[in-house]
Amino acid sequence: MRASLIQIAVDEDESVASRRQRAASLVRDQAGSDLVVLPELWTTGAFAYEEFATEAEPLEGPTYEVMAKAASDAGVWLHAGSIPERDPEGPLYNTSLVFSPSGDLAAAYRKIHRFGFDKGEAVLMGAGREPVTVRLPGTTVGLATCYDLRFPELFRSLVDAGAETLVIPAGWPERRRAHWTLLAQARAVENQAFVLACGTAGTHAGVPQAGHSIVVDPWGEVLAEAGAGEEVLTVDLDPAKPAATREQFPALKDRVLGLAPPRH
Repeated sequence: MRASLIQIAVDEDESVASRRQRAASLVRDQAGSDLVVLPELWTTGAFAYEEFATEAEPLEGPTYEVMAKAASDAGVWLHAGSIPERDPEGPLYNTSLVFSPSGDLAAAYRKIHRFGFDKGEAVLMGAGREPVTVRLPGTTVGLATCYDLRFPELFRSLVDAGAETLVIPAGWPERRRAHWTLLAQARAVENQAFVLACGTAGTHAGVPQAGHSIVVDPWGEVLAEAGAGEEVLTVDLDPAKPAATREQFPALKDRVLGLAPPRH
């Protein structure tokens, strides 16, 4: 399985419509890949809070239409990153879209853990409630977004639902880049799964982005890592590796669930 992570740069002088078309062109360039991944909130920038409401769109809005066609044109499974979704009956959501090679919507995931500590995304967007997996030929993909990476219980639920590959689009800041790499490897090791973590380059509302998109195998080995700028990271993955790792080192079967609270 060939995966391509498009670490697109967010330039504040580039319009959302222009960046949308540029991202679609980059997706089409990956026609030889099986799975293509874009970052979190690449239309607006993950820290451009004032843009969320003005650029929010319905699920089947402009980004949906452009990305569905790009997936179909390239003949790839496309994780189109996330958009600020405007639910006509509720709040905004940070919503990821996954398209099949025919351009059909295969899955949508509303980010569960919102970043901001009672500011920013945490108050401007609603929280998703449901973990989401999607079946691709040869692997089951579990979906998570950026800040979700810090919450291992979400990834356990994805693995329990059959996930063997964990895809994490992000708008991760440069000042916490060490955490990005560490947590991506930890989620791979503890879940014995591939991790495909795709970040943005550039600057979002004055916040420099980490870049350094990364692909980690089920043993925690870094298979590929991008630099800081705009880049496409392509790597070939053996879809049998998670099952082989879990058989060779069957740690997941030794999980102890439902522990009683600690005694004081």
